Amino acid sequence: MLLIGIGAGSIYALMAIAMVLVWRSTRVINFAQAGMALLSTYIGFELVQKTGNFWIALPLAMILGALFSALVEILLIRTLIKHSTSGPVAGIVPIIATLGLLGVIRATIGFIWGNQDIQIQPPLSKVGFKVGEETIALSPMNLLVLLTVVGMVIILGFIFQKTNLGLSLRASAYSPEIAQLAGIRVGAIRTIGWAIAGAAGAAAGLLQTVNGTGAISPDSLEFSLLLTFGFIAAVIGGLESLPGAVLGAVVLGLVLAVVQIYISGTLVFIVAFTLLLLVLLVRPQGFIGSKAGRRA
Repeated sequence: MLLIGIGAGSIYALMAIAMVLVWRSTRVINFAQAGMALLSTYIGFELVQKTGNFWIALPLAMILGALFSALVEILLIRTLIKHSTSGPVAGIVPIIATLGLLGVIRATIGFIWGNQDIQIQPPLSKVGFKVGEETIALSPMNLLVLLTVVGMVIILGFIFQKTNLGLSLRASAYSPEIAQLAGIRVGAIRTIGWAIAGAAGAAAGLLQTVNGTGAISPDSLEFSLLLTFGFIAAVIGGLESLPGAVLGAVVLGLVLAVVQIYISGTLVFIVAFTLLLLVLLVRPQGFIGSKAGRRA
């Protein structure tokens, strides 16, 4: 049960990381993140078909996912924010835009690839490792996902905390006017934040697909769940914290694993949102959040 929960939580963590990256760099909740991940997964499918190698397709899909996400920020989000800087609509315009973009992406995928399922074969075995005579619930594929999450958290944590790029990302999100006065190209920095999130989302989509049934369609329930649980994980962990996103995802994965195994799989949504409400009531800043004023 522990390994099942950690395995599921690691997938949620990738989506939570993508959402935290966009929030930290632009103060926008990207509800199109699942659609962007789905599109990157379809692109990954095409790359696997053409190259015959998942290990080549994965980084290429992440790069293309980053480019698409950057274009979304430049052509859509930046334009909307520029033309809605005041009034009650200013805060909700990006949210409405990302929800609309989600529908556009799904419709485009259906138009290009059709509505039938496509299949991506996993690069590693999904059969659990053997310990003595027992087969545990941790497979080579699960291990790849876990290592990917850990690697991304380490790399992104270093970027945000130890580099000028990370400082610029945080400053641009917290106070863009002051950041511009300090010589930071806020527009370019925000685009970089979206690009990194696009790469993380692409990894989440491809790894979730091959770690699951391997089948995807434009209306895949798995990607809707990925968005929902990734968002919940990011909020309960702390929207300001990459480690918090991972911790929130692992906690959510463990809780849902207990519910599915010992109670009923039909209760996962209720339990997930109940956990979200409890955390918001008791510790609204998340597990690794701070009540203190935000520092650039």
